[in-house]
Amino acid sequence: MGLAGTIIVLDQLTKAWIVAMFRLGDAVAVSAFFNLVFVFNAGASFSFLADAGGWQKWFFIALAFGISGWLVVMLRQHATDRLLASALSLILGGALGNVIDRLRFGAVVDFLDFHWAGVHFPAFNVADSAISVGVALMLLHQLTHKEAP
Repeated sequence: MGLAGTIIVLDQLTKAWIVAMFRLGDAVAVSAFFNLVFVFNAGASFSFLADAGGWQKWFFIALAFGISGWLVVMLRQHATDRLLASALSLILGGALGNVIDRLRFGAVVDFLDFHWAGVHFPAFNVADSAISVGVALMLLHQLTHKEAP
């Protein structure tokens, strides 16, 4: 669970830096395909339910806490399986990092903006990255792990 804690700290430090250095809506070009931006996302991935009227904040907080509880149980059951434990820890840290934002700001701070040929991928953050990598590792584990009969 140390990995989850590390993700939470990195996520919150990067978001604190963005909030301190940028005004909401600001964008700074870093390269031809990457910007730093400051946006709030009241929804889930790809701004799903962002305009739902406010109820989604509590829904996503409750969902994240429920999933986090399940992840902790799974971590205890699979503590010796390094790949699965790492995957679960990344997802746990990312979920709780975004919950902190929802409780503090009512929305998640996003700031990484990748684009190509005028098309922007939805902005995201360290927590989102950890969740995505964790899910990919969980899928890899499922594809490579053989259950004992």
